Amino acid sequence: MVTNTQSWTRAYALVHRLCEIWALAGGVLLLAVVLVNAYSITADILFGIPLTGDFELTEMGIAIAIFSFLPYCQITGSNVSADIFTMRAGRLALALMGLLAGLLALAFSLILLWRMSAGLQDYITYEEVTAIFSIPIWIGFIPALVSLCLLVAASLMTAIDCMKTRRRA
Repeated sequence: MVTNTQSWTRAYALVHRLCEIWALAGGVLLLAVVLVNAYSITADILFGIPLTGDFELTEMGIAIAIFSFLPYCQITGSNVSADIFTMRAGRLALALMGLLAGLLALAFSLILLWRMSAGLQDYITYEEVTAIFSIPIWIGFIPALVSLCLLVAASLMTAIDCMKTRRRA
């Protein structure tokens, strides 16, 4: 029989692993953007012919990469924190601040998920594309929405984890 603790541990590990894989994919995308830019700059310097539309690829790639890092930062507690508040705080205070941060991240991610979903619908409806490559703008929303779904899960996990820590403190 699987206990609640085992179920929690498995669920947390699954979300953590998904966030890691997604962040690594974002890192690969970021590397690809860097290579595209390096190619464009090199081609411009050597031959006077930069890659046309490289800024379109950079804009979309960087936005997707940034979104892909958000769930990982949340699940690992790697978000920016003010050490001045946490430096002398006890276990209970740290757990309460972590809980508040997790709940705020959850609310933030749910609002973003809601509005980005509406934005996706609009871009699909109006068929807006980039100027040079004619890439449909809505394509960039798909990985951003996946990132936000993972951020919702990571925020929920961290909030629950902080509640468990608070009970033990």
